[in-house]
Order: sequence, then structure tokens, then C-alpha cells
Amino acid sequence: MFLQRELKKLVPKLLTAFLQQGQLDMEGALTARDRVGIQDFVLLEETTEAAFISNLKKRYSKDLIYTYIGTLLVSVNPYKELDIYNKKQMDTYMGVNFFELPPHIYALADNAYHTMLTEFNNHFILISGESGAGKTEASKKILQFYSVSCPSTTLMSTVRDKMLMSNPVLEAFGNAKTLKNNNSSRFGKYMDIQFDSQGDAVGGHILNYLLEKSRVVHQNHGERNFHIFYQLVEGASDSLLQQLGLERDCQHYNYLTQGECATVPSINDKNDWKSVKNALQVIEFDEVNTKVVASVLHLGNNKTFFDTQQRQKFLDFPQQLLGVDAHSLQEELTFRKIEAKQEQVLSPFTTDHAIYGRDALAKAIYGQTFTWLVHRINESTENKKTVIGLLDIYGFEVFYVNSFEQFCINYCNEKLQQLFIQLTLKAEQDEYEAEGIEWEPVQFFNNKIICDLVEEKHRGIISLLDEECLRPGDVTDLTFLERLEEKMGTHPHFVTHRLADKTTRRTLERGDFRLLHYAGEVTYCVVGNNPLMCQSKNAIVSECFSNMDRGNKRRPETVATQFKSSLMKLTEMLMAKQAWYIRCLKSNESKQPGQFDEALIRHQVKYLGLMEHLRVRRAGFAYRRKYEDFLKRYKPLCPATWPHWRGFPSDGVEVLVQHLGYLPDEYKMGRTKIFIRHPRTLYATEDAYERCKHELATRLQAKYKGYKCILISSATKIESCWRGTQARKEREKREWAIKVIKKFINGYLNRGEAKTTDNSEYLAFVRQSYLNRLRGNLPKTVLDKTTWLTPPSVVKEVILRKLHYRLMVRKYVRGLTPQRKAQLQLKLVTSTIFKGNKDSYPQSVPQPFLDTRISKQSATSGLSVSVIKYDRNGFKPRPRQLILTQTAAYLIDESKVKQRLVYASLKGISVSNLTDGIIVLHISSEDPKQKGDLVIQCDHLYEFLTKLCVIANKQSAVRIVQGSIKIEIQAGKESAVDFSTGQEAMVYKAKNGHLMVVSEVSAVK
Repeated sequence: MFLQRELKKLVPKLLTAFLQQGQLDMEGALTARDRVGIQDFVLLEETTEAAFISNLKKRYSKDLIYTYIGTLLVSVNPYKELDIYNKKQMDTYMGVNFFELPPHIYALADNAYHTMLTEFNNHFILISGESGAGKTEASKKILQFYSVSCPSTTLMSTVRDKMLMSNPVLEAFGNAKTLKNNNSSRFGKYMDIQFDSQGDAVGGHILNYLLEKSRVVHQNHGERNFHIFYQLVEGASDSLLQQLGLERDCQHYNYLTQGECATVPSINDKNDWKSVKNALQVIEFDEVNTKVVASVLHLGNNKTFFDTQQRQKFLDFPQQLLGVDAHSLQEELTFRKIEAKQEQVLSPFTTDHAIYGRDALAKAIYGQTFTWLVHRINESTENKKTVIGLLDIYGFEVFYVNSFEQFCINYCNEKLQQLFIQLTLKAEQDEYEAEGIEWEPVQFFNNKIICDLVEEKHRGIISLLDEECLRPGDVTDLTFLERLEEKMGTHPHFVTHRLADKTTRRTLERGDFRLLHYAGEVTYCVVGNNPLMCQSKNAIVSECFSNMDRGNKRRPETVATQFKSSLMKLTEMLMAKQAWYIRCLKSNESKQPGQFDEALIRHQVKYLGLMEHLRVRRAGFAYRRKYEDFLKRYKPLCPATWPHWRGFPSDGVEVLVQHLGYLPDEYKMGRTKIFIRHPRTLYATEDAYERCKHELATRLQAKYKGYKCILISSATKIESCWRGTQARKEREKREWAIKVIKKFINGYLNRGEAKTTDNSEYLAFVRQSYLNRLRGNLPKTVLDKTTWLTPPSVVKEVILRKLHYRLMVRKYVRGLTPQRKAQLQLKLVTSTIFKGNKDSYPQSVPQPFLDTRISKQSATSGLSVSVIKYDRNGFKPRPRQLILTQTAAYLIDESKVKQRLVYASLKGISVSNLTDGIIVLHISSEDPKQKGDLVIQCDHLYEFLTKLCVIANKQSAVRIVQGSIKIEIQAGKESAVDFSTGQEAMVYKAKNGHLMVVSEVSAVK
């Protein structure tokens, strides 16, 4: 029965496992393609934009926000929490092949990590998309995955904590609320996560690009300044605000109220300030100088440039916070310095110029502080090793009014799109070349013409902007536009109001120019360096501006040129790494879950170049798979390969595809992979595999049912034999039990008789039971005479009890130390003399005897004890010290010997039977040096008399009397010591001339 039950459990599990085999593979999801869409866009039958968006919508409706285009990951923002980022999900995707599980950001992060470890080269993950598409969240998920999946030590955990906690700090200083996103990154960020050869995350490095500094001084309606300003005002303590000269009201600051939305219900600036402070502690920042942030707010409130009194009032806090000279700061904000040969001429600003200069200073301070902040984070985490880079960059932006920032952002996206296509084509070509497959040229839009339009030397827009800035004379925005028209009037991707035809001209203002980017048309509107900060006494401000060359007379590079240079360096750096891509899409503008705006999605698909990437991936073969994986999945479709193929995998695949009827132009055999050209070929194979699985399952079920019948018949025979064996054993056991019970009853009935064969076992059982009970209840001490178990009548034990007590005595004696043994010997002498004779003896038993009862400094050899000696005439009490030696006792007063009592002259010792401490030492009158009997009172009577008796050998000389003791005062003259009881103990001379000793009644009782 056991075997049958186990088989019933096991076989259905095996059958289910077979039916589910491969369901986690990418191909396993093809059977559900009509319901949840295709997991990889490369496998779409039609590579049209409509089919692309339809597949996205189908997956989005089922909360499947991730889809692949080859190794590129497309992510659609769901605007709600999904339970797909927990620890269980991380464990599922660790160490798994890229296509073995459904698309997920963890799959991409894990494969980038393991490829880096295997090939020991550098990688980067490019995350792009427009504001609000989820780029920052994607980078956070990757960092969280690495923090869990990488090997962990205390040092590694510290590094990971620093990298994770750098995000809140950078978001506070670099993110802001915009119309599209409440936490929009207003800077580009490239982070290198640095790993050692064992795969441990050991450091990180951050590069920042094009911080939107204009937001510091101006915000559009419905937008806010950078988060840190509001967090400081709302969350800082009252003492800090007072120190910075700030008030807890954002409405008081010009730089915080231009967007008219200083307070946002979904943003808790007070709690965010606490998070930022905690993050700063983790990444080991002593303190970010809040003075710099506060100085920017104070500068924004300064509008009275030429009123000396008001100006001084508004500049008082900025100059203190920045640590600069007040006069120099006023001069920089109100005068222009003109250098002529070796002279400087100060020309006063107009109000407009002064406001512009103030805003330029505020932007410069904040921009340099942000750069310093990134540098400090790098110092805290950097450790040069193999890296995986995370590039979180702003996506292509098209607004109603597009300014210089949008021009730089879109130029950056043009370069990244160019890099994207180049690296994708190169990866495809490399794979085809490695597999020995002929490369087929791919038709795609090459946006190099647009990149050259912006960045070409001497002819590009950036070069013309630099030239216009350097040109002497009256230079305005319109003269720059005229210059562009002159140089680029014939360019097919450039148009202005003057160059456009009548239809296009209606959509352009006179100060606009339009570029035709790869993602579509964008219309752009064309309508400082501060040496004072180098002298700042504020450590952060001084460090931020310390790298400026104040002695350099060359005109500094324009922002556009600086951005172009940094972008070129970024491109070179990325070209040296292996690329992975994440494209983030917004599902709707209202940030509502479940809404899929097809027009918005179509626009993003276009400007992210997803169709271009899909066409590149689909240019040759839509599907490629290693021979081993392909054969492992589809081998049931061919009798020659099922169930096991014994030859090379490539030969097995060739046999398999020939059996399936693949046409020569539908596939190619590479060195390690099979390439399939059309998705329909793969779908037909997958459908055949599904049918084959059901056929195999039917066969397996039939075999199982037949096998089950055999098992049932066999199990029945085994069960009958087993039952017979168990029944015979049970009978034998019962017969044995009957014999034992009979013998036990007979023994009980004959227990009182002499030992015979009938009762011997019973008597032995009773004896053994008694001994077992006695073993657990033996007396623990020699004095315990009552707990010994009474033996049964049939058991006689005498010697056992004696042996146990002798054993306890022996153990006790062997455990005695010499000191303890000497104590007990003295106590035995005391007991012999006083036990039952003197009332206070029981209280003295637990008190140990000491070598001396006076201070160790004055102690001598022998017992030393304090006593009270009563004079023979008048019984006057006198305190004395009594010292016992081996030959005599000495009565001493302040180191002077008052009396020496030789033991030989001691003829007797008398004490009362009460609780007093009076001792009478009877001294022989034959000794002329002695004056009579000695009466003393001692608190340690038993200890003194015991040691005196032992030393002088006078045990027989001690007398315990009742009533009174006669004493000899001198030869021929006697007196007495009388004893009685009373309410209070006292010693005094009675009227009859005797010494009266009263013992307390309660003490006697």
C-alpha cells in the first residue's frame, strides 16, 4: 500500500512537470500570444507601427509592462505599484538566461552583470525616455537588484548603502516638479557601479550633465524650483532657520513662487528633508552647507540694487552665508568691470542688467554646488574596477516653447540615437560574422546629417553661436538667427520664418528656427564666470569656485560648447563599453493607472527610435538560438531526435528542421546557433510542439494507466503476504505475554514463601523496582535520617543504608580543607564541654572561630580577644586584651602587661549556665605572684574557653554552675559572683558585696 500511495503522488507530478516543461522559456509564452501579446517585438509577424503599439497595449492591459526588442527592454509606466519587485522576484531572475523568463528589468540587470563577470569587460545600461516615463525608478530598481544579488560583506554593504542613498541627495538637489512629473530629473546622470573580479560591488562614480540652472531663477506656471529649497524651508529646525535668516514660508521668497505651486499635496517636503539628512549620514557627509542654499534664496529677494540702505539690508545675509566681502559683493552686483590696459573702470549696471547679473550669480553658485556635491559623493564611493554604467538621461523634449535647454537635450538624444544605431548594427554584424552568416545591408535613417548640423566645426549651430558671442559690435538674438540663415539656408533639416514657404511660415515666429530631428520637427526660440566666489571664506563655496582660472584672459567656453565636449567624452566612453538599453514610455499624460494613450505612445515610439531598432534586429533573421537549447525544446517533433540525440547538437538540429520541412531560405545554420528568418516559421514550430506535447501526454497517460493496473495487482499480493507475516508476529507476541503474566501472578501469590522457581522472578522484580525508586530518592546529607524509603516486606536491607551513610560521610570528610577540619575539631571540644549545659550554646554553633578578635596590626601569635576585667576590690570594670600563648595567658592594657597567668597555676574555670559571658579563672594561691581569682567578661566566651582548654589541656577543669560562683580575692578572703535573669542584661556590685550578673530573659528563652 505504501508503494502504491507514493506512486499515486509521484506520477501525476512527473506528468504535470512534463506538460509545463519550457513554460518559463520565451518561446513558452508564444502559446499565449493572442491573449497577452508577444514578449519580444522581434517575433511580430508584421513590423508595422500599428502592430507594435497593439502588442504594447495588449500587454499593458494585463499589467505586463516589460517587453523586449532583442536585448532592448521597453518599459511602460503603469502609474501604480506592481508586486514584481520583491525579494522572491529577484531570486527568480538571478543567474537565469536572458530569455528563460518573462521580460523584466531584473533579467537585463542580471545578464549585464554575469556577462561582465564572464568576459571581464565594461558594460553600460542606457535608460532613456521623456520626463515622467520612469527612468529614475528604473535606475533605482537596478541598484536595488545589485544590492541584493551581489556577494555581501560588511564593507560591501556599506558601499551599496552609499550608492543607494546617493539617490535621495541627488534628487533633492537635481529634481523638481514639472508639468509632466512631480519628481523630474533636471540633469543627466551617468553612474558607474564598480565591481571587483569576484563580482562584489566595491564602489561607484557619477557624472552629471547639463543641470537646468535656469530653474533656480525662473519656473514656468505650475512648476517648482529644485526640491532642496522647499525641503530646507519646510523641514529645517527653527534654530537652523534662524541661523540662516530664513522664515518657514515659501511665499516669502521670489525664487520659490514664480510657478505659483510652492505647496503640492503629493509632496511632503518635511519628511523628505529628514530622508535627505539620513542619506547624507550614510554617505558620510558631515553636513551639506545649507548656507549656500539659503544664500541663493536671499539673493533672489534682492531687488533694490541702487538704494544703498535697502541694498545693505538684503545683502547682509548673503555676504555672511557665502563668506565674502560685503563691499565686493555689492560691487559685483551693481557694476560692470571694464579693463583697459592696466586700469579698471567700473560702469554701473542698469536695473535689468543688475537683475540679470544677480540671477547669473545665483545660477553659478547653485550649479557649482551641485557639481561639488557629485564630486564629494564620488570621493565617498569611488574604487576603480570593472564597471556597469547606468545612464539616466533626459529624453527627447518638445514643448510649446523650446529654449536652449531643450536644444541641448534634443542634441544629446540625437547623439545617443546615433550611438544606439551604430552599436546595435555593430552587435548584429559581430554576431553574424561570429556565426559565419552573410550580413545583409539594413536600410535605416542615419541621423549623422542632423548631428553634423549641430556640432560640425565652423559650420554647425554651436560653432556659429560661439562665433556670434565673440563678434564685436551689437550682437542680439536676431543677429544670431540671421547668421544661421546665412550659413544653413539650404540645409534640408533647417528652416526659419524667412526661409519657409507660406504654409510653414504660419507656424513659425520671426525669432524661431525649426530642426527636423530623427524623432520629428522641433521649433526653437532664440528670443556668466564669477571671480568673487573664489575669495569666499565659506569652505564649500570656495572649493566650488577654486578651479576657475582667474588670471586667464581668454573668453570662457559657452555652455553649448562645454556640453558638446562633455557629450563627446560620454560618447567615447560608451563606445568602449558593451551596451544594454531600457526605453521608458509614459502610458498617459494624466498619470492614471490603466489608461493607454495610443497617440502619446506612438509619439514616444517614434522619437525613441524603437521602430528603427526593431527594423535593424529584424533585417536578417528574426530568431536565433543555440543548437543545444533549440534541440532540447523541439526534439519531440522528430522520431530521430526523440527521446535522446546521441550526436552533435548541430547535426540533430539539421535532422530536426529537415523533418519539419524548413525551406532553405527560411533558416541558416551558424557555427553555434540556428537562425530563423520569419516569425511565422517559429510559430508553426511552436504550434506543432504544443500538439506534440498533448499527444505525448496521451501516450504517457495510457502507459501510466497500464502500469498502474500492474502496480495495483502487485500491491494486492504484497499486501496479503505482509498481512500474514504481521498476524503471525502478533500471535507470537501475545503467547509470550500470556506466559509472562501467568508467572507474575504465581509469584505474587507465593511472595511470602521461600524463594522458589514460581516466585523468584516476581521477587527479583519487586527488589529491582524498590532499588530503582530508591535510586531517585536517596538522602542528600548525613543529617537526613527520615527520607530513606521503607523497603517492601519481601526485601530485607540493612547494610545498604549503612553503606550509603558511610559513603556520604566519607565524601564529606574528604572534601574538608585543613582549616575546616581544625574548626570542626575545636567545635567538637566546645560541644563536649557546653552542649546541654549552657543556654547560649546553640547560638554559638554556626559562628566560626577566628585566629584573632582584635586588629591585625596589634595581633600576636595565639588568640587575641578583647575582654572586660573586674577588679577584686569593688568589681570595677576595666577593658583589657587577653592573649593566649603556648605557655601562659597575658592580660594587657595598652601594650603593658598587667598580669601573666601561667597555665600550670590555673586550677579551674567556672561559668554560669545562663547566657552571660562571665568567666572565672581560679588561680592557685601557692603562686606568690598571683593575687587571686580572675573575673572577666568576654563576648566570644566559647571560642576563648575552647582554645584555652586545648592549649592548656584544661577540658576537665571547666565547671558550669547555677546560682553563684565563689571566688578567692586573696589568701584567706573570699567573695562570690551571683547569677540571675531579668528584663535587661547588666553587671553590677550588689549590696551584699557580691558581683551581680543579670542575663536577659528573652535571650535565655
